[in-house]
Amino acid sequence: MKKFLALALCSVSLSMYAQDHGLEKDIAAVESKVIEWRRDIHQNPELSNREFKTAEKIAAHLKSLGIEVQSGVAHTGVVGILKGGHPGKVVALRADIDALPVTERNDLPFKSEVKSEYLGQEVGVMHACGHDTHIAIMMGTAEVLAKNKDKIHGTVKFIFQPAEEGAPPGEQGGAELMVKEGVLENPKVDAIYGLHIGSYLPVGHIAYKPGGALAAAQRFVVKIKGKQSHGSQPWGGVDPIYVASKIVDGYQSIISRELELTKEAAVITVGKISGGVRNNIIPESAELVGTIRTLDYDMQKQVNDRMKEMAETIAKAYRAEATVEIAKGVPITYNDPDLTETSLPSLQKMAGNENVHLIKAITGAEDFSFYQEKIPGFFYILGGKDPNAGPDEHFPHHTPDFKIDDSGLQLGVKTMTEIALDYLDRSK
Repeated sequence: MKKFLALALCSVSLSMYAQDHGLEKDIAAVESKVIEWRRDIHQNPELSNREFKTAEKIAAHLKSLGIEVQSGVAHTGVVGILKGGHPGKVVALRADIDALPVTERNDLPFKSEVKSEYLGQEVGVMHACGHDTHIAIMMGTAEVLAKNKDKIHGTVKFIFQPAEEGAPPGEQGGAELMVKEGVLENPKVDAIYGLHIGSYLPVGHIAYKPGGALAAAQRFVVKIKGKQSHGSQPWGGVDPIYVASKIVDGYQSIISRELELTKEAAVITVGKISGGVRNNIIPESAELVGTIRTLDYDMQKQVNDRMKEMAETIAKAYRAEATVEIAKGVPITYNDPDLTETSLPSLQKMAGNENVHLIKAITGAEDFSFYQEKIPGFFYILGGKDPNAGPDEHFPHHTPDFKIDDSGLQLGVKTMTEIALDYLDRSK
């Protein structure tokens, strides 16, 4: 990761955007609560659009602080509205609250043992992407700000959003549904901030990127129709599994041989391939399911068009048929350049200039982008890796061994608290 050191001239010109609000004692006092909340939520995870107990815990905490609460937004979302002691604009802070169908493999004392049903199968449930930390950080931020209403020049809207990982098939959910249900209205939000914990970034560090920061994500399904035959007589049929393998291979040539990768990164991943029922039958059909990640909308269109053309052409060459369905998906997470520039001093104030890093775009995706389609937004990465761990001693997100060090949560509260107050201060 490349370290970013702000130029002295830039630091001087932007210093007005990062005031000292004197919240150190309140932030320090809430740290133990934040860790306790995080561990409880980690031990009791809930899948997308099923975050009922999580929502109850959040709502009860906000109400105890005297914050106006709206529940049941986009199924299980919770929204808190904190009016400051002075008039001003409205800033939103967002945390996602859902877990994943992953069976935890850690030996933590607060390890998840929860089981649930996902797509008709019994699965383990785990906060394998760190949303438990996001919830706890936001709950801590709400407590600190509620105790300091007199320092708020405007209104803070806390958005606890369900289903960031995607609503179950046949359901709506996530940020897109929250926007449809008016979460950015009444009161109308002027800007929004969000963070994501990073298991690869050491505690105490922050990473950011102006402009396109995270990729657009699309889900695709390729359905291949062949002709069933006995496994001993492949010449009597058309093998859709063989055709599927050719399509998978062809798709990688789109990335490696057709896209201008020096412009932006792109990824096509086939995450699931299915077809057949037993070893000696060539099936009639097969299916590929996967994800597309792009950071440029022109490149996204090129990928989409070529995937359809390639699948249909390859299938025809082997006497099969193929249809390709590509969902609209999640937009590019686009950090408003002006909001990023004016918010950077807040991060540097809390973490130190040397610990705030400018990075290249990430091919992961975030539905935070749906808010950014409507209003200026800024999304950054918060370090969650054990500071004593080696450079390769971390486990990726969405895996059974994913782990976050609790010592990084306090910086999350610091940055979210100060970034909101600084935004409202410079907008008054």
